[in-house]
Amino acid sequence: MNPFYKNMALWLVIILMMVMLYNLFNQQRLAESNISYTEFLTMVENEAVAEVVIEGQELYITDINRNHFKVYAPADADLIKILREKGVSISAKPPTESPWYMSVLISWFPMIVLIGVWIFFMRQMQSGGGKALSFGKSRARLLSDQQEKVTFKDVAGIDEAKEELGEIVEFLKEPKKFTRLGGRIPKGVLLMGPPGSGKTLLARAIAGEADVPFFSISGSDFVEMFVGVGASRVRDLFVQGKKHAPCIIFIDELDAVGRHRGAGIGGGHDEREQTLNQLLVEMDGFESNEGVILLSATNRPDVLDPALLRPGRFDRQVVVPLPDILGREKILKVHMRKTPVAEDVNPHVLAKGTPGFSGADLENLVNEAALLGAKRNKEKVDMLDFEEAKDKVYMGLERKSKVMREEDKKTTAYHEGGHALVARFLPNTDAVNKITIIPRGMAAGMTWFLPEERDFKYNDQLENELAIAFGGRVAEELVFERTSTGASNDIKRATELAQKMVRSWGMSEVLGPVSYEQHEEQIFLGREISQHRDYSEDTAQKIDREINRLIEKSYKRAEKLLGENIDILHKLAELLLEKETVTGAELDGLIYSMRPGIKLLSNRIDDGKEASDERESSPEQPPT
Repeated sequence: MNPFYKNMALWLVIILMMVMLYNLFNQQRLAESNISYTEFLTMVENEAVAEVVIEGQELYITDINRNHFKVYAPADADLIKILREKGVSISAKPPTESPWYMSVLISWFPMIVLIGVWIFFMRQMQSGGGKALSFGKSRARLLSDQQEKVTFKDVAGIDEAKEELGEIVEFLKEPKKFTRLGGRIPKGVLLMGPPGSGKTLLARAIAGEADVPFFSISGSDFVEMFVGVGASRVRDLFVQGKKHAPCIIFIDELDAVGRHRGAGIGGGHDEREQTLNQLLVEMDGFESNEGVILLSATNRPDVLDPALLRPGRFDRQVVVPLPDILGREKILKVHMRKTPVAEDVNPHVLAKGTPGFSGADLENLVNEAALLGAKRNKEKVDMLDFEEAKDKVYMGLERKSKVMREEDKKTTAYHEGGHALVARFLPNTDAVNKITIIPRGMAAGMTWFLPEERDFKYNDQLENELAIAFGGRVAEELVFERTSTGASNDIKRATELAQKMVRSWGMSEVLGPVSYEQHEEQIFLGREISQHRDYSEDTAQKIDREINRLIEKSYKRAEKLLGENIDILHKLAELLLEKETVTGAELDGLIYSMRPGIKLLSNRIDDGKEASDERESSPEQPPT
């Protein structure tokens, strides 16, 4: 509702309340001061009246105690004579008659105001200003020209997806170019990818590039507590789209309304399914929606209904992946445009040190670096700010105020040293970049790696990862002859990896290349209840034995490596207790000084250019 109308309605209500209070007070005062004519005559006889003002047939009386009364007097010829005999002061005034319309206004004004306010609010609600009568109206927002536009120049690191969507813009600008050979414009485009990869940003870029109306709505905006509202909003959305065709309708988080039907325990029919059915009809039903392109984004394409994904509804499914090293470098350069950076800032080095980062993570990295630089009153953001921002984004702030016992600090040093040494001595493992025993976030210490960006891994690499995970627990057991709770996350991660190797990836010589996957990703309760195990109890026991065999084998490998190099482990722990943080280059220097001529087969990084390449392996819980 317009603020002016809100203020006007508020003042009307205030005036109404004042009039009602005035009338109530006035009636109450009159009721207390009026007396009967008989009582008035009695007061005159008792000489209790000092003054009388005659105004028509109304008498305004003042008694000897200066109290005021009012009485309506009948035609009495002897009244003046009696008053004069008793010595009452008499005054006379002509009667004042208020206009008839004032009487009507005063008596009917409160009711008129109430009716007016009620009509005003009802008209506002019917026109969409309120929600009471507009449940079925679409909540889609039409992108206006005044809003800041995003173009394809602001999108980087996902060139293939940008090229695919660039064709959609060309379809809208020059449809005849593509339809002259019998082709048709795609009806729907689905953007799929992990959170933060740039799906919504791509949609905003299309809105900025295409000179057509752009409607934006979230999938959750369709669903309401009232039955039928979602389907009504879908109908209204496409009605608006047809009026503005050619146009683009963007539905963000499509999985909120497009989940697989029949997913409930009873396969029930609920409000969300009605909304989905209406969406299916509008996208490809009997009525034509030519010129209306539906653009949607989701990070859960696995839960969408198959009918929604078929050609004719979503003709194109564009995958928006996490950026690779070149993509991350381009994204960093885009976000650095608005930030003054020093000459020592190297986007390529930062990109190499942020594997697995999404576009949103990189934006957050640049923002955190800018905040750190501003906090230190710098004119430009330098590389040190980016390094500290990267540490903060990875694992949180340093907990410098946390007081650790020397025993716990020593346990953490050996624990993290065990991870690092196992990783360094095994072949084909990720490069060790930094080891720290400084508490950060929920971790008492961390070992950071720089993982290679691979499309897949081999079984020997996975077995090495299992051994690395147990390196911390093995180091505690060898040195202290007892274990702590700090390895809980390592054990959990190693168990999950071993289960996938046996159940999903067929990496067991005993079971062979057969999948015994448990389908943990299945989120539909109705299907979970109906599922049963597709293998015998004997096979289940073999699976358990193979998982245990892999874990025991990896544990023994870590035990053998650390037992043979226990002297290096002691030196590394001493170095960590002294410096609190040891880089990968310093670790290599320590190993080569104690094992001259040794040839390490794991990946390594050089101290210097690659010093910023950090990757958290697995945050450890503080040992107790």
